[in-house]
Amino acid sequence: MGLIRKKSEITFPEISHEFASQVAYGAHHDPHALLGIHPHEKGWIIRTLKPLAKSVSAMVNGSNEVELSHLAEGIWQGYISEKKLPDYRIVAKYQGDPDEIEWRVDDPYRHSPTIGELDLHLISEGRHEELWRALGSHVVTVEAPGPAVTGTRFAVWAPNAQAVRVVGDFNNWNGIGYSMRVMGGSGVWELFIPSIGVGTKYKYEILTKSSNWITKIDPLARATEVPPATASIVTESNYKWSDDAWLEKRRQHDALKSPMSIYELHAGSWRLGLNYRGLADELIPYIKEMGFTHVEFMPLAEHPYAPSWGYQVTGYYAPTSRFGSADDLKYLIDQLHAANIGVIIDWVPAHFPKDEWALGKFDGQSLYEHEDPRRGEHPDWGTYIFDFGRNEVKNFLVANALYWLEEFHVDALRVDAVASMLYLDYSREGDNWLPNQFGGRENLDAIQFMQETNATAYRRNPGIMMIAEESTSWGGVSAPTDGGGLGYGFKWNMGWMNDTLQYIQKDPAYRKYHHGELTFSMLYAYDEKFILPISHDEVVHGKGSLLNKMPGDRWQQLANVRAYLAFMWSHPGKQLLFMGSEFGQQSEWSQERGLEWWILDQPSHSGLQTLVATLNRLYVDNAPMWQLDHDHRGFVWIDGGNADANLLSFLRYDEQGSPIAVVINFAGHPHHDFKLGLPKGGKWNEILNTDAVAFGGSGVGNFGSINANGDGTHGQPHSASVSIPPLGAVWFKPAN
Repeated sequence: MGLIRKKSEITFPEISHEFASQVAYGAHHDPHALLGIHPHEKGWIIRTLKPLAKSVSAMVNGSNEVELSHLAEGIWQGYISEKKLPDYRIVAKYQGDPDEIEWRVDDPYRHSPTIGELDLHLISEGRHEELWRALGSHVVTVEAPGPAVTGTRFAVWAPNAQAVRVVGDFNNWNGIGYSMRVMGGSGVWELFIPSIGVGTKYKYEILTKSSNWITKIDPLARATEVPPATASIVTESNYKWSDDAWLEKRRQHDALKSPMSIYELHAGSWRLGLNYRGLADELIPYIKEMGFTHVEFMPLAEHPYAPSWGYQVTGYYAPTSRFGSADDLKYLIDQLHAANIGVIIDWVPAHFPKDEWALGKFDGQSLYEHEDPRRGEHPDWGTYIFDFGRNEVKNFLVANALYWLEEFHVDALRVDAVASMLYLDYSREGDNWLPNQFGGRENLDAIQFMQETNATAYRRNPGIMMIAEESTSWGGVSAPTDGGGLGYGFKWNMGWMNDTLQYIQKDPAYRKYHHGELTFSMLYAYDEKFILPISHDEVVHGKGSLLNKMPGDRWQQLANVRAYLAFMWSHPGKQLLFMGSEFGQQSEWSQERGLEWWILDQPSHSGLQTLVATLNRLYVDNAPMWQLDHDHRGFVWIDGGNADANLLSFLRYDEQGSPIAVVINFAGHPHHDFKLGLPKGGKWNEILNTDAVAFGGSGVGNFGSINANGDGTHGQPHSASVSIPPLGAVWFKPAN
């Protein structure tokens, strides 16, 4: 066959000892420059790294075995006089006990790069909108001499590294034979490893500039071990979506003029022990029964510390493995869409934890985080802050938002801790902050990052929503980016939440002195596109449950909750309620204990739950309660100033001018024969009374209807005499 030549018949290139040693120990930035197959004279040189081998050969084109000789440091080489680039496999023999052991493997270093120049260019520019397809681990089939080869492509950004190795369960966590090559000046390292696939556990070993080896997870891993284990896992999705009709409807959807009643939950403690598929079985019927239009999951990206509730993320591209696989989560979302329920997921780009195996100091120095601790560390949370001004870091986050929206069909992202990103002096005392280039406190890089994220998300995914949890008076949070706004679709109304909770915790005898806390929100109700949140943040850390914020005995507490929720549902803006509040959870929420479902055996608590379901049904069925949430035409005070009586009354309108009248009594006694101004004469049906016996109330009401046959009052042309229950709310709608 003429394939085997003696060493004396050819001259091999000189290889320096330093070069060979670096490659042999996996410490060189370009191991492919030595290993693999290289043209030489009229044939090819094959080199492979096989430390401790007794003998090594190459099986060429499936039938011809070429003996390799030891070069140095466990590197073996041989020559093949083929004209065309040949196919080959490495055969290594080791001395076993008592027999010789033979391994036949494909060589990672014979394969061409599996990441393209366009990918590398877009990564360097910070413009790769589908970054998860370029970086991370991917099972691929590549063309090579001989049959196509299936294996896993690894790619990671580590621009400050001297060398990077892949370690995992496939190589006993010894990466010496699996060092990666750096792709030019991009800072991206790449290696294709044949024959390993889905389920492989792995990490990266990184040689820092200070010549220390550190071990890190894959920032773009799409699956991980179940915490507290931390390895990344090779995965691929086989899920077949069935929500095309939902997505098409979403593309035409105008969220501002549509009902949105959000049920916020923590996946691990809504009902203890459920996984993603179990949630699909139990959560969806509950949401349907309760009438919420959307669910909002607290963060589902991988996080090592369960009591962080997901707000300290280490795996930005990996759904938490606590509840199953990525395909299991896709099934849950798909089933929610089939039930006509929208899906919101909390997203946390504001900070990340300092775990040594995660993103922090990723390649031995500040990379994802800003290098100056005055901008790169969060004093409150003990976490790092992303370097929003670095192209590749911004790209990592923008693409991550797109990943959840596009790969998981999520309908909205609620962006956590926006205020902490906006202000350079956020939660910093004295001079412990670094001004921007103009001497100001605004984080210009973070502003640009948020604008780019929002604009890109809406451009690529019409009908989705980006929602800001922003707690200050920053202007233009939900204004378009082309006008200088941040570009969010909605903003949480933290002012409404704080003011009204302060009010409702007062004894009714003192509420008249705080009436402005109820009405102040209408002075700025149209400055942003608001969502009214009673979220998990209000029922933890010693704040008590929503029920236990209320004054009085248990009946009065429940009545206060009913009236408060009726006010919330009728106030301009969409609404969000945290799990457990809908039935009067007594204790503040604990992710270890879960919810107190047993309390529903008590009729008063099941009555509150029935009220919330009724609120949602009436809300969705009546356009005046949502169609003009963000338009001045949708709200008119009847009487917002009746502080002495603890009364509020107002009208909600839809685009056709159809009204609903709302009256809320936060006093501990009823008001009978109250003269209520109304815009239309005749019969008005009492469509809601929170004091109904079915809800656990005392039954004070108007026997189902009122007649607006009186003289005008409150600036309205007609009036009716109404009874308003104690700690109760009533809604009235014209009979025709």
